[in-house]
Amino acid sequence: MNTIVSIIPYSDAYQDAFRQLNEEWIVKYFELEEMDKRALNHPKEYILDKGGYIAVALWEGLAVGVCALIPCPHEGYDFELSKMGVSPKAQGKGIGKLLEEHIIAKAKELGAKKLFLESNRKLGPALSLYKKLGFREMTQIASPYSRSDIQMELNIN
Repeated sequence: MNTIVSIIPYSDAYQDAFRQLNEEWIVKYFELEEMDKRALNHPKEYILDKGGYIAVALWEGLAVGVCALIPCPHEGYDFELSKMGVSPKAQGKGIGKLLEEHIIAKAKELGAKKLFLESNRKLGPALSLYKKLGFREMTQIASPYSRSDIQMELNIN
């Protein structure tokens, strides 16, 4: 990639980008659900105030990717990797991988031992990335998302 991408912590200046980047992929393949609306419209209260973290990828000065770590209510998991979205204009440039590596490093920094995520088998490129980073498919935990048909975990060494 010729252009420098920087990954920065979320601030309120990126609230619209956080919502739009996620809504873009969700409505393309699925429909927005109540849990999406809660997190995307209120990231400070739903994610950050609970001890979570949001990363924003900047490319040519624009927010083109986001990903969140949300404290996980499921026993044995420290965080849920969630709300990962990269603008179609910036896909194929390695931004998703940079975001994921940043998020995993942040989880380690926060003392996490195990991450959890939910996805859908329609999202092949995302699942391929998760597997490359070491995520493994696991048995189902009750999901608040009707679109979730795969769950994965990552043991952080």
